[in-house]
Amino acid sequence: MDLRRLFFRWLLPASLALPAWMLVGWAIFGQSGWALLWVLLMAIPGVLVTQLVLTLLTRSRPSVRAERAVSWLDIAGFAVWHVLTILVGFFIEGAFPWLLAAAIVAAVALFWMQIWQLWNEARDAGARLRETLTWSTIAPQQRSDSTRSEPSVVIIEESRSREF
Repeated sequence: MDLRRLFFRWLLPASLALPAWMLVGWAIFGQSGWALLWVLLMAIPGVLVTQLVLTLLTRSRPSVRAERAVSWLDIAGFAVWHVLTILVGFFIEGAFPWLLAAAIVAAVALFWMQIWQLWNEARDAGARLRETLTWSTIAPQQRSDSTRSEPSVVIIEESRSREF
Protein backbone atom coordinates (compact mmCIF):
# COMPACT_ATOMS: atom_id res chain seq x y z
CA MET A 1 0.00 0.00 0.00
CA ASP A 2 2.90 2.37 0.70
CA LEU A 3 4.26 1.96 -2.84
CA ARG A 4 0.81 2.62 -4.29
CA ARG A 5 0.46 5.81 -2.20
CA LEU A 6 3.97 6.91 -3.08
CA PHE A 7 3.18 6.54 -6.76
CA PHE A 8 -0.04 8.49 -6.23
CA ARG A 9 1.98 11.39 -4.81
CA TRP A 10 4.61 11.09 -7.58
CA LEU A 11 2.20 11.57 -10.50
CA LEU A 12 1.86 15.35 -10.25
CA PRO A 13 5.55 16.17 -9.67
CA ALA A 14 6.38 13.81 -12.55
CA SER A 15 4.63 16.20 -14.91
CA LEU A 16 7.42 18.70 -14.17
CA ALA A 17 10.31 16.32 -13.48
CA LEU A 18 10.08 14.31 -16.71
CA PRO A 19 10.03 17.32 -19.07
CA ALA A 20 12.85 18.91 -17.07
CA TRP A 21 14.86 15.71 -17.50
CA MET A 22 14.52 16.04 -21.28
CA LEU A 23 16.19 19.46 -21.13
CA VAL A 24 18.83 18.31 -18.63
CA GLY A 25 19.53 15.21 -20.73
CA TRP A 26 20.05 17.39 -23.79
CA ALA A 27 22.52 19.58 -21.87
CA ILE A 28 24.43 16.69 -20.28
CA PHE A 29 24.76 14.51 -23.35
CA GLY A 30 25.77 17.38 -25.65
CA GLN A 31 23.23 17.14 -28.40
CA SER A 32 22.99 19.57 -31.30
CA GLY A 33 20.92 22.71 -31.57
CA TRP A 34 18.37 20.86 -33.65
CA ALA A 35 17.90 18.44 -30.79
CA LEU A 36 17.29 21.40 -28.48
CA LEU A 37 14.64 22.65 -30.86
CA TRP A 38 12.98 19.23 -30.78
CA VAL A 39 13.22 19.13 -26.96
CA LEU A 40 11.72 22.60 -26.52
CA LEU A 41 8.98 22.37 -29.12
CA MET A 42 7.99 18.71 -29.01
CA ALA A 43 9.34 16.70 -26.10
CA ILE A 44 8.74 19.03 -23.17
CA PRO A 45 5.17 20.05 -24.10
CA GLY A 46 4.29 16.51 -25.17
CA VAL A 47 5.50 14.86 -21.98
CA LEU A 48 3.99 17.61 -19.80
CA VAL A 49 0.53 17.43 -21.36
CA THR A 50 0.53 13.63 -21.54
CA GLN A 51 1.53 13.27 -17.89
CA LEU A 52 -1.09 15.81 -16.77
CA VAL A 53 -3.86 14.08 -18.75
CA LEU A 54 -2.85 10.65 -17.44
CA THR A 55 -2.69 12.00 -13.88
CA LEU A 56 -6.14 13.56 -14.25
CA LEU A 57 -7.60 10.30 -15.58
CA THR A 58 -5.97 8.31 -12.80
CA ARG A 59 -7.02 10.64 -9.99
CA SER A 60 -10.58 10.89 -11.30
CA ARG A 61 -11.30 7.25 -10.47
CA PRO A 62 -13.35 6.84 -7.27
CA SER A 63 -11.11 4.07 -5.88
CA VAL A 64 -7.98 6.18 -6.31
CA ARG A 65 -9.61 9.19 -4.65
CA ALA A 66 -10.92 7.10 -1.75
CA GLU A 67 -7.69 5.20 -1.06
CA ARG A 68 -5.32 7.98 -2.20
CA ALA A 69 -3.38 5.18 -3.87
CA VAL A 70 -3.12 3.99 -7.47
CA SER A 71 -3.72 0.42 -8.58
CA TRP A 72 -0.94 -2.07 -9.28
CA LEU A 73 -1.84 -1.88 -12.95
CA ASP A 74 -1.26 1.89 -12.80
CA ILE A 75 2.13 1.38 -11.20
CA ALA A 76 3.18 -1.03 -13.95
CA GLY A 77 1.96 1.25 -16.74
CA PHE A 78 3.44 4.45 -15.34
CA ALA A 79 6.73 2.73 -14.47
CA VAL A 80 7.16 1.50 -18.05
CA TRP A 81 6.29 4.88 -19.52
CA HIS A 82 8.47 6.84 -17.09
CA VAL A 83 11.48 4.56 -17.61
CA LEU A 84 11.14 4.84 -21.39
CA THR A 85 10.80 8.63 -21.14
CA ILE A 86 13.93 8.82 -19.00
CA LEU A 87 15.80 6.60 -21.47
CA VAL A 88 14.74 8.90 -24.33
CA GLY A 89 16.36 11.77 -22.39
CA PHE A 90 19.73 10.01 -22.60
CA PHE A 91 19.71 10.57 -26.40
CA ILE A 92 21.43 7.24 -27.06
CA GLU A 93 22.52 7.09 -30.71
CA GLY A 94 20.99 4.22 -32.61
CA ALA A 95 18.50 3.45 -29.84
CA PHE A 96 16.86 6.89 -29.70
CA PRO A 97 14.21 6.31 -32.40
CA TRP A 98 13.28 2.94 -30.92
CA LEU A 99 13.06 4.31 -27.39
CA LEU A 100 10.99 7.27 -28.58
CA ALA A 101 8.60 4.98 -30.46
CA ALA A 102 8.31 2.68 -27.45
CA ALA A 103 7.63 5.65 -25.14
CA ILE A 104 4.88 6.91 -27.44
CA VAL A 105 3.29 3.45 -27.66
CA ALA A 106 3.51 3.09 -23.86
CA ALA A 107 1.85 6.50 -23.36
CA VAL A 108 -1.01 5.62 -25.73
CA ALA A 109 -1.45 2.22 -24.08
CA LEU A 110 -1.43 3.84 -20.64
CA PHE A 111 -4.06 6.35 -21.79
CA TRP A 112 -6.41 3.60 -22.94
CA MET A 113 -5.72 1.59 -19.80
CA GLN A 114 -6.77 4.60 -17.71
CA ILE A 115 -9.93 5.06 -19.78
CA TRP A 116 -10.73 1.36 -19.39
CA GLN A 117 -10.27 1.45 -15.59
CA LEU A 118 -12.33 4.64 -15.29
CA TRP A 119 -15.09 3.12 -17.43
CA ASN A 120 -15.17 -0.09 -15.35
CA GLU A 121 -15.36 1.80 -12.06
CA ALA A 122 -18.10 4.07 -13.39
CA ARG A 123 -20.07 1.07 -14.65
CA ASP A 124 -19.69 -0.73 -11.32
CA ALA A 125 -20.74 2.40 -9.41
CA GLY A 126 -23.77 2.76 -11.68
CA ALA A 127 -24.75 -0.87 -11.09
CA ARG A 128 -24.44 -0.39 -7.32
CA LEU A 129 -26.53 2.76 -7.52
CA ARG A 130 -29.23 1.03 -9.57
CA GLU A 131 -29.27 -1.84 -7.09
CA THR A 132 -29.56 0.55 -4.17
CA LEU A 133 -32.34 2.52 -5.82
CA THR A 134 -34.18 -0.64 -6.80
CA TRP A 135 -34.09 -2.01 -3.27
CA SER A 136 -35.06 1.28 -1.72
CA THR A 137 -38.08 1.64 -4.00
CA ILE A 138 -39.20 -2.00 -4.00
CA ALA A 139 -38.68 -2.82 -0.35
CA PRO A 140 -41.26 -0.33 1.02
CA GLN A 141 -43.86 -1.57 -1.48
CA GLN A 142 -43.31 -5.16 -0.44
CA ARG A 143 -43.67 -4.23 3.19
CA SER A 144 -46.85 -2.22 2.56
CA ASP A 145 -48.43 -5.13 0.61
CA SER A 146 -48.73 -7.19 3.78
CA THR A 147 -50.37 -4.37 5.73
CA ARG A 148 -52.21 -2.83 2.85
CA SER A 149 -54.97 -0.38 3.55
CA GLU A 150 -57.16 1.63 1.23
CA PRO A 151 -55.61 4.88 0.14
CA SER A 152 -57.13 8.09 1.45
CA VAL A 153 -58.20 10.66 -1.03
CA VAL A 154 -58.99 14.20 0.01
CA ILE A 155 -60.64 16.52 -2.45
CA ILE A 156 -60.73 20.21 -1.70
CA GLU A 157 -62.93 22.42 -3.79
CA GLU A 158 -62.51 26.11 -3.90
CA SER A 159 -64.86 28.50 -5.48
CA ARG A 160 -63.81 31.97 -6.22
CA SER A 161 -66.22 34.61 -7.16
CA ARG A 162 -65.16 37.41 -9.34
CA GLU A 163 -66.17 40.84 -8.21
CA PHE A 164 -65.58 43.88 -10.28
